[in-house]
Amino acid sequence: MFVLGLTGSVGMGKSTTARFFAEAGVPVHDADAVVHRLYEGEAVAAIAEAFPGTITDGKIDRTKLAARVLGDAAALKRLEDIVHPLVHEAERKLLVEAQARGDKVALLDIPLLFETGGDKRVDAVVVVTAPPDVQRARVMERPGMTLEKLESILARQMPDAEKRARADFVVDTSQGFEAARAEVRAILDAVATMPTRRT
Repeated sequence: MFVLGLTGSVGMGKSTTARFFAEAGVPVHDADAVVHRLYEGEAVAAIAEAFPGTITDGKIDRTKLAARVLGDAAALKRLEDIVHPLVHEAERKLLVEAQARGDKVALLDIPLLFETGGDKRVDAVVVVTAPPDVQRARVMERPGMTLEKLESILARQMPDAEKRARADFVVDTSQGFEAARAEVRAILDAVATMPTRRT
């Protein structure tokens, strides 16, 4: 089975691109969606213990938690130590199930793929991109987003140009849905004959 890694900076259209892969029948591990689930279940007790006062109605209050870890490297590391192993386990399960079903390709949608060394766990990397003005406009439309928040997110992410340089495939989402869909189909055609390279 060929494992693709999907990544891209905030506001580049990564979720939409992942959806196009899913529409093409590719099982998708969405790291962000897994974290959302963990914040409502499995990880709640451990996070509440590490960061008291971040629970609302039995779930992690993402806004309160973000306020606690934003700009605090040690706090962020503490949070990642709780969440990352659970996300990796969910990823492993998806791959095992996909392999058992005989799927030819699986996709790991991981926002910080390069930053966390996730590119070593995949056979090829797809980077989703868009021009900076498009990216900024998309992100600023999100509820509760501020320029300060955007800068903080971008500071944790590898620059887009560097991601593109390290990518096996690049999908430009500024050309519209149909163009991005066509690029996804072309990638799936290409990987059908590519060797696996996971370490």
